[in-house]
Amino acid sequence: MFVIKKPGNIVAGLALAAGTVLAIWGLESYAQADNPALALQTPSPVIHLAENLDEKDGLGWCIDTLGRGFSNNLQVHSCKPRGGDVQFAFTPETGEIRSVAFPDYCAVHRPDGEPTDFGLVPCDAGDPAQRFAFDAESGALSPAAAPDQCLTAGAASRSAGPFMSRELLLAECNATNPALRHWVILN
Repeated sequence: MFVIKKPGNIVAGLALAAGTVLAIWGLESYAQADNPALALQTPSPVIHLAENLDEKDGLGWCIDTLGRGFSNNLQVHSCKPRGGDVQFAFTPETGEIRSVAFPDYCAVHRPDGEPTDFGLVPCDAGDPAQRFAFDAESGALSPAAAPDQCLTAGAASRSAGPFMSRELLLAECNATNPALRHWVILN
């Protein structure tokens, strides 16, 4: 896996690597493995699991605000075809995960887990709890201060209206099923 850095240019193309089709999008994008079970329709930027797991419509799983519209809490949710509150952008240089729908708000890790492990708060460049690191090779997305811990989808899915949802948890990377913590970032 790799990072494409082409300031001022939009890169669109296909590359073959180890039998896996990789899609290249945008200014700084990460490769997305071809997964026929995943019918991702959400426009980028988006952060989604590489595996569809049990998402009933094949839409995949995205980071999302809990409930409809704005929420201070984050979850994993069916990726929505029209985007909206499931669209987040990752900035590798700063480690920021910023909401597209609510552009002044960033993801934050809550060490106390109350009321959820991850929330959405006003962006603050000085807040270390808002800094994340992404390992493109393993797909691990971690708090910058805890690289052995990964953002992980909960094991159980539940109905969320016409979609599905799961908890967004922090778990030890090595002790977690890779399908629950392998993220793809499309900026």
